[in-house]
Amino acid sequence: MVPAPILDVHPPNGPLAGEPSTSQPKSQKAMTKAERRELQEKQRAAKAAKTAANGVNGKQTGKPKDQAAPAGGAAKLKPTRTPESQPKATAPAATRAAEKAKAGQAPTTTDPMANSQARGLLIFSHFGLPKPVSAAKGDIHPAIARLALQFSTFKITGANARCIATLTAFKTVIQDYVTPPNHTLSRHLMTYLSPQISHLVAARPMSVTMGNAIRQLKLEISGTDFDLPEQDAKDALCRQIDTYIRERIIIADQVIQETASSKIKDGDVILTYARSSVVEKVLLEAHASGRNFSVIIVDSRPMLEGKRLAAILSEAGIQCTYLLLPALGSVISEVSTVFVGAHSIHTNGAVYSRAGTALVAMTAKRHSVPVVVCCETYKFSETIQLDSFTKNELAPLGDLFSSFPNTKPRESLTLENASNLEILNPLYDLTPPTFVTAVVTEVGVIPPNSISSIPVALGRLL
Repeated sequence: MVPAPILDVHPPNGPLAGEPSTSQPKSQKAMTKAERRELQEKQRAAKAAKTAANGVNGKQTGKPKDQAAPAGGAAKLKPTRTPESQPKATAPAATRAAEKAKAGQAPTTTDPMANSQARGLLIFSHFGLPKPVSAAKGDIHPAIARLALQFSTFKITGANARCIATLTAFKTVIQDYVTPPNHTLSRHLMTYLSPQISHLVAARPMSVTMGNAIRQLKLEISGTDFDLPEQDAKDALCRQIDTYIRERIIIADQVIQETASSKIKDGDVILTYARSSVVEKVLLEAHASGRNFSVIIVDSRPMLEGKRLAAILSEAGIQCTYLLLPALGSVISEVSTVFVGAHSIHTNGAVYSRAGTALVAMTAKRHSVPVVVCCETYKFSETIQLDSFTKNELAPLGDLFSSFPNTKPRESLTLENASNLEILNPLYDLTPPTFVTAVVTEVGVIPPNSISSIPVALGRLL
């Protein structure tokens, strides 16, 4: 048989492979479902390859100058974006440290913030950290800047001391304030005080006492008479600040010390924790009244505020015993009454005070010792707090831990954060109302389950 002749046949849909294609690609509407799926997979693969190629190119420091150009007049590739073509030098230091740790390498970064993020206890990251005062944002008065520095370095501590210092600084700010043209004092002064308050909060979280005082000050500013001359209006505001300090703090403390000191009898053993200014006044008032009693001062690190209280009471002639918190169980059976102060008191009767107060109150309750809290009503908060974890502060670092025998110099005993050490010193804790016997205020002795009646007793004015 004669073989059939071989014919040069072109495919019906276009030329053979290898020849330039002149046909248009098929639109997605004309494709079948399988073709569309295949096209999508090809596009994803191409995008992934391009991303990988950009990542490789981004790590290169530059291209050789004699690199060959694309052949055949093909279209040039678009240059990669500048952020992608540069080395990732702006990656967070904590991320780099974590990557090294994952690869089995020790982090070599010297950035203290990166070290803190790499090893920090993230569960406590929401605590108010003591920090240096940053650059002031806005027009900050020098009195506010100085006060913020004292707050951040814990030169001024205690709810009453912080509130009085804040109001005194605001008196200076108000006296130096000048109302701009076409503005009223009652409106523009509120705007002017906002950055001052923010600067104080940036130095250290605002206390309940400061919040109540600032809220009352804003109420007085908004009620200023428009027709009153500016200097007269500023003098009136300063007088109202003085009235607030005198009535809500000074006179309130005098009433509390008279009421609470009457609960101290001859031969009593009074136990107190840390240092409360109002408890200090109560004990001094009882001693001045001729009562013969002794005081046990329980203290704890890192603040060690009880040392100052022990010095004041012993100098006044009161028999004092000073011990640290771990030794509380050894002396609690000899105690007649426990007197403690408060940073704030909440509407559910919980007492927010220096860390360790809850342990003292629980131990006293276990041994049937009454616990009396001395607290002014301006420390009342209408919020409900159930624990000291949701809101707290951290005490400053740099505590001295003496070791025995003392073979090291004092400077080397300062304990600070290190690469494998995180120091956690919560400043406050929450004492449940079930462990409090009574709360002594300037409006009377109130049981902890009736704390919510304080606004009613004050006519809703805090």
